[in-house]
Amino acid sequence: MENKWNSGIHDRKLKEQICEIGRRVYNKGFAAANDGNISIRVGENEVLCSPTMICKGFMEPDDICAVDLDGNQIAGKKKRTSEVLLHLTIMKHRPDVKAVVHCHPPHATAFAVAGEAIPQCILPEVEVFMGEIPIAPYETPGGQDFADTVIPFLEATSTIILKNHGTVSFGKDLQEAYWKTEILDAYCRILLLAKQIGPINYLDERESRELLDLKKKWGFDDPRFHNEDCDLCGNSAFRDGYKEKLPHQGAFDTVPSYPGYLQGASCSSKPSGSDQEDLVKAITDQVMASLGM
Repeated sequence: MENKWNSGIHDRKLKEQICEIGRRVYNKGFAAANDGNISIRVGENEVLCSPTMICKGFMEPDDICAVDLDGNQIAGKKKRTSEVLLHLTIMKHRPDVKAVVHCHPPHATAFAVAGEAIPQCILPEVEVFMGEIPIAPYETPGGQDFADTVIPFLEATSTIILKNHGTVSFGKDLQEAYWKTEILDAYCRILLLAKQIGPINYLDERESRELLDLKKKWGFDDPRFHNEDCDLCGNSAFRDGYKEKLPHQGAFDTVPSYPGYLQGASCSSKPSGSDQEDLVKAITDQVMASLGM
């Protein structure tokens, strides 16, 4: 019976990799208590994954279980996580994906809770290595309906924000999948810190196109390469996938005025100068109050 399964499900080194990524996720504060889950594909129909109800920072190789692509558990002493269906759905629609990391990095999850689109055309590294980060609509975690929320966004992206929940990132191996999460949360933290200082300084159209040209030259994909009608920095490349419009104008919609910039359905207007001043004053007052000044 054992011989019918790929030997990867018994590979201790792969299980140790999952445990190592779990420790990184936990130590970075991306998963509190038993939050998050991690998986790696080890065969045509076999996936190793973290079990349910376990702290990712304290997993041992013997804790790791295995499932097939339909979610049936095929190995392991502990029960598989219900959210592995999200991982399997990504792998089915993206055969190139071998590893998936889902967790709740606080700065990125703040955007998920606020329903705030991640702005583009700000940091060169994010433009080249990440691109647009879509927000999948909310669904109760654990079931197939939840897993299916990411399907419209899977082409040409490797990181997705899960509304009111967290993030999921994926790649050719566990380290790449984890790095995507770390880059995203660091970017969101920078945005939140910068906004407390003043207005966000966006790259202009020329600068942004130069970065896209570099991205194409270096062989990185981007949804904007496949959608001629999308706004360069308008968070609109995934417009067909967005199932819900954002409920309000975001704090990061102060942008340059060149044609087409942030003209997407979710970011069609800009706050006035007085609105910007009021926002900065409110944030400053909160910071001063917290410092007791």
